[in-house]
Amino acid sequence: QVQLVESGGGLVQPGGSLRLSCAAAGPIFGISYMGWYRQAPGKQRELVASITAGGSTMYADSVKGRFTISTDNAAKPAYLQMSSLKPEDTAVYYCNVRTLAGFDSWGQGAQVTVSS
Repeated sequence: QVQLVESGGGLVQPGGSLRLSCAAAGPIFGISYMGWYRQAPGKQRELVASITAGGSTMYADSVKGRFTISTDNAAKPAYLQMSSLKPEDTAVYYCNVRTLAGFDSWGQGAQVTVSS
């Protein structure tokens, strides 16, 4: 399994921005899918944004126009740029990487708190 580590979380005021990164120990070959998920207290984990190897992106309705998923290259996990943050965006954010070989790896999560 590939070890993933999220970073870039923290406390931000409403309307602010954060950029989450997902680092791996080395290049990941055969990435087919990368996604960012979040889980708020008492709620189920939900998909926030995803990007395929072909570059197709998908966003949850609640973050469209505010969040952007991107990647430096096909062998590195994706970033999540978050803007115009709202208190309801408060959650633990997880990155997920899947490969053509069938690996499905998750990071340990990064806390994002939006509060004044």
